[in-house]
Amino acid sequence: MQALYAAIQEDGGRWSATHQGLRICSQFQPIYSLPHRSPVGYEGLARFTAPSGEGIDPGQVFAAIKGADSQMQLDRLCRLLHVHNFVAQKVPDCWLFLNIHPEIFVRAAHEAPMLARAVNVVEQLGLPMHRLVFEVTEEIMSQGARFEEAVERARGTGCLLALDDFGAGHSNFDRVWRMKPEIVKLDKSLPRRALASPRIARIMAQMVALLHECGALVLQEGIEDRDDLQLALDADVDLLQGFGLGRPEPDLLAPQANPTIDGFWDHIEDRQMLSREREDELLQPFRDAVQSAVTRLQGGEPLERACQGFLSIKGAQMCFLLDEHGHDLGMRIHPDVLSSRPDLRFAPLDASGDARWSRRPYFRRAVGAVGKLQVTRPYLSLHGARMCVTLSLAFWQDARLRVLCADVDWGSGEPR
Repeated sequence: MQALYAAIQEDGGRWSATHQGLRICSQFQPIYSLPHRSPVGYEGLARFTAPSGEGIDPGQVFAAIKGADSQMQLDRLCRLLHVHNFVAQKVPDCWLFLNIHPEIFVRAAHEAPMLARAVNVVEQLGLPMHRLVFEVTEEIMSQGARFEEAVERARGTGCLLALDDFGAGHSNFDRVWRMKPEIVKLDKSLPRRALASPRIARIMAQMVALLHECGALVLQEGIEDRDDLQLALDADVDLLQGFGLGRPEPDLLAPQANPTIDGFWDHIEDRQMLSREREDELLQPFRDAVQSAVTRLQGGEPLERACQGFLSIKGAQMCFLLDEHGHDLGMRIHPDVLSSRPDLRFAPLDASGDARWSRRPYFRRAVGAVGKLQVTRPYLSLHGARMCVTLSLAFWQDARLRVLCADVDWGSGEPR
């Protein structure tokens, strides 16, 4: 620790360090909670400057160092510098996120005296361990059983752990289950892919939901603009970071609302209202057609004739009738254009037979509110493996409960 302190110096309330002729300074990038709108944490980032004043990429600096001991020393020096600069600015109740190389994390956690000294220094500086978040990448899993022991020892200090760059390369949930991080940082490439594909956007939302089930908060990196914010909101992401909200700077921000996020909240309220109006407008012809079909079924018409109006609307996929237990009653009825060219790849799932759909939301909600039309959220249908919305209406016919179900293709976010 003495060698580390010999390399740092304070000047005007800010700390810097020197390493092999390079000057090292701290910068902090804010991390926001969308509901709170103000920073809830900062990621400490090292900036290296040559004597000429030229900035040097941190990756190049670490790559040029020979030997694990020297790398660990520089890694520790950067973190010590960040803690000093963070504490000096006296911002209460914010996390400090610190990057640490996986191999160094495991080694440091297994060296009890080193770990104890580090904890003692941080607490003496006035930063409780529960405000420290150590970021490690998934490479840490390559350390085998030693990694799990290191995680437990690190967590025993009271700090939080964040799994970085999740969703890049060969990410998988086994690593989340094993590490049990308090925070998972999604790789910045994920929003780029999700914005280009509604399917990937839906997968991203499900990924976030599963991470929440694992007990982790989810942080989205790479927030650049309003589209990224909207994607993060739709996916129920908890924390946000990116140049669109704040670039790394030496000084921490005042605890006040970010104007970009404030403006975004006004935007999404308008957007949500327009989206609801647009969805209602798109679905209204289908709603009317299902109501009409039920009236015709109660009048004794067969399913095929009763559903003609619905099936004539662009985007209609099929109609089917269920009994009070969710069993199919007869064949499903498709529009002529689909009946003439069925998707044979999913033929095993398209046969009506004695299928039972009592666990489906469209059935349960309909029988729980007889006479009231129900509309599901978009979901993956077994009939052709496509995204659809199902309208359902439970009604009485000859003293028996029946449920008419009608699917609308929703693959592009609207009927098609």
